[in-house]
Amino acid sequence: MITARDDRRRTFETVPPGVEAASWWGRAWVAALEGASGDPARLARGRTYAVEGHVDAVTVTPGRIVAYVRGSRVRPYRTELALSPFTDTEWSELLEEVAADPTALAGLLEREVPRSLAGSVLPGVRELVARCSCPDTARPPCKHAAALCYRAARLLDEDPFVLLLLRGRGERELLDELTRRNAAHAAREQPDTAPDFPGVPARAALARTILAPLPAPLPAPAAVGLPPAYPADPAAPDPLALDQLATDAAARAFALLTTAEDPIAGLTLWQDAVRLASAHHTAGLTGAARALYRDLARATGRTTTDLARAAAAWRQGGRAALAALEEPWDPPAGPFDRARPALIAASQGAFRPERNRLTARTRQLRLGRDGLWYAYESRPDTEDWWPTGTPAADPLTALRR
Repeated sequence: MITARDDRRRTFETVPPGVEAASWWGRAWVAALEGASGDPARLARGRTYAVEGHVDAVTVTPGRIVAYVRGSRVRPYRTELALSPFTDTEWSELLEEVAADPTALAGLLEREVPRSLAGSVLPGVRELVARCSCPDTARPPCKHAAALCYRAARLLDEDPFVLLLLRGRGERELLDELTRRNAAHAAREQPDTAPDFPGVPARAALARTILAPLPAPLPAPAAVGLPPAYPADPAAPDPLALDQLATDAAARAFALLTTAEDPIAGLTLWQDAVRLASAHHTAGLTGAARALYRDLARATGRTTTDLARAAAAWRQGGRAALAALEEPWDPPAGPFDRARPALIAASQGAFRPERNRLTARTRQLRLGRDGLWYAYESRPDTEDWWPTGTPAADPLTALRR
């Protein structure tokens, strides 16, 4: 069941292509913002931003359209277009006007803005207010707000209920109210006769029936989808942190759906931090990923270098590979003792044994408790060992991967 509250927030992950409004109400929307601008160059730059796809997911709620718009900086700007919602009295008058006019009602149901409502629902030249978190403090709109305006116009082309949501009411509640008012108008026009409603005998209604079998479950998706965009909220965490959490939650749900196993079941705080960091290679980290490494290291009392090394081990082989990195142990005789002669016979050189490790200058092999060999590398004359390659049951195979 969709409640009025749910109906009053819509997020569009994708917007119809193009920046040229196709409908007369879409063009009127753009004209409202262009009429308030005194800088054609800004508008042109905003149009370019829109064409190049700088506008991320768009969220519409009563009174505002919000999106993140990517500019010249790494962090996107929070951009907003505000439009005053109608009062309850204004809504009552508008809905009564539509319900009483079959042409207007039919046009709205066909997802067109009736011409008779143009003066009521469309913004005036000074009514559409632009706000942006960018440093451009000159007279709005800035280029980011202009980009959002052009993209929003394409939403309005496809669905005029977006414009009505800006004015304060969602599509479901509007249609329900229009249905009720239209029925009241129709009843006033019909002769005063008792309605003939079809009925069902009580015995038939209460009779036991065999329900049809449930449909087969839908197939699992091929991959995890992208998370939604999160407009900034002073009372909420950073939107980039929410993106990280949503992405990880989606990956965990996907694993549960496809394998029936929880990928983080039984993990310690440190192991879970390493798992989260392993999704981001340290080479070419973005600002968001660098912040993730910093925050995870701080929360676990480790350094970012410790975390990066552990994340590399996790990518090498998960929890078992992390144990091989951090937990030296004394393996029984057998595979470990046979490894050294095999390495010498393969011209790999003499490896020095120490607990579960075999070391030869800049190369090292570690035998995990799972029976697999894990390869490591270090710079000459240092003990800065980093995981490399893929684990294998044979030491030669692990060393050569």
